[in-house]
Amino acid sequence: MSSSLVRWIRANGLEFAYLERGSGPLVLVLHGFPDSAWSFVPVLDALAAAGFRAVAPFLRGYAPSSIPADGDYRTVTLARDVIALIDTFGEQQASLVGHDWGAAAAYTAATLRPDRIHRLVAASVPHPRRFLLRMTPKQMRRSRYMGFFQWRGAEKIVVRDGFAWLEKLIREWSPGWKFTAEDLAPVKANFSDPARLSAALSYYRALPKSLMEGEAWGLLGQPVKVPARVLYGQSDGCIGAEMYSGMEHLFAAGLELTPMPNGHFLHCEAPEAFAKHVIEFLKA
Repeated sequence: MSSSLVRWIRANGLEFAYLERGSGPLVLVLHGFPDSAWSFVPVLDALAAAGFRAVAPFLRGYAPSSIPADGDYRTVTLARDVIALIDTFGEQQASLVGHDWGAAAAYTAATLRPDRIHRLVAASVPHPRRFLLRMTPKQMRRSRYMGFFQWRGAEKIVVRDGFAWLEKLIREWSPGWKFTAEDLAPVKANFSDPARLSAALSYYRALPKSLMEGEAWGLLGQPVKVPARVLYGQSDGCIGAEMYSGMEHLFAAGLELTPMPNGHFLHCEAPEAFAKHVIEFLKA
């Protein structure tokens, strides 16, 4: 995790830090919560070896990228970040690989500008319409953390006792992942800065406003118009495997639904298998 490997680019009015490997067709790899671009380094290396230019930006608000002065973390804004990054990298199109919030941004970008997205791989998150409109009681219980994050005192709980709450959450989401202190070091370093932790939780705090806006709701509810593969963990404690059924009609250009025998953090638990699924689909 060397700062010398981090590069910088300006897009959509912000300074984005990013990691880059290889050359060839552009693939943007978008991280989620609680995570960072660093966890995707093995995937970036595999993409580069397969002939792609793999770029993993640190999403807005996540160190060392800029914190937006206007506090805008709406899903549509995340999608506009993605399109602006494609522009700034000088490409007409890119493929997207998104995990968790990165998947939400990727879904929305592919709906906002399908002409700019070649292929989409979403990991650990179903189509937003499937998730929001057909949530089961069991999933509501799993998603109670979203309500907790609306509380302005949540930051104190997250950092308390050396991030014990956060570690418990990660174990619940990926019960088979035997993470190490090194695995979580980038996340804990980021969230040790109160401004950065508040930025990460603001993604969730922006959700109610996003869902009340006509543009955002229209985009989140539309079928995806680019070829898509959705990867999900059969032991995911964050979003249950049942949430991925019955959403084929929400993928107008086709859906390949791919289960993996893992939890929520697929790319951390099984980076080689994850990368293989991604590369196989991008090269199809």
